[in-house]
Amino acid sequence: MKRLILVLAVLSFAFQFGCQKAYYSAMESVGYDKREILSDRVENARESQQEAKEQFASALERFKSVVAFDGGTLEEKYETLNSEYEDSEDRAADVTKRIDKVEDVAEALFKEWGEEIKQYSSDKLRSSSRSKLNTTKKKYAVLIRAMRRAEGKMKPVLAAFKDQVLYLKHNLNAKAIAALEGELSSIRGDVDVLIKEMDKSIAEADAFIKTLE
Repeated sequence: MKRLILVLAVLSFAFQFGCQKAYYSAMESVGYDKREILSDRVENARESQQEAKEQFASALERFKSVVAFDGGTLEEKYETLNSEYEDSEDRAADVTKRIDKVEDVAEALFKEWGEEIKQYSSDKLRSSSRSKLNTTKKKYAVLIRAMRRAEGKMKPVLAAFKDQVLYLKHNLNAKAIAALEGELSSIRGDVDVLIKEMDKSIAEADAFIKTLE
């Protein structure tokens, strides 16, 4: 409880000054170093990607149900698809935000680590620390590439969903449904690729977190 109170105070402080540097300094003052923050943020990004993956899969299923229209009103189908699109858009934005935060703390950590290496008086320890830094950087580079690649795969899917939602909005008739059916195969393929990239990114996140433990 005491640590939670300290963390809340830190967050208030960081918000007040609106500075990441102040945030990291304040977090370190209550026992959270940059390595721990990086681990937490990678985990948050991983969870965000998992949620996005599930949301895009759900949106695809909704899209299929609209194409297989067999009753109800077209307005309801539109509202359903639009809701799924908006949820997917929100999830995608959250993924981007989480990855940005990972990059921010990683940059700060590696900069600090590199500067502190210069402070060693022991050549052996300096060399060992530099080797560990380089190894961590390489593993991080693999992780961030996987995350950004998966993030990029969301864009064409979102664009396709948006097109279909807009088309259906202004053409609430059977012909519009038939037109959407022609795009189903392409969208399904894009979602399949997206899910595979998300799975790879999530696996890389798990592996990277283990290296920080």
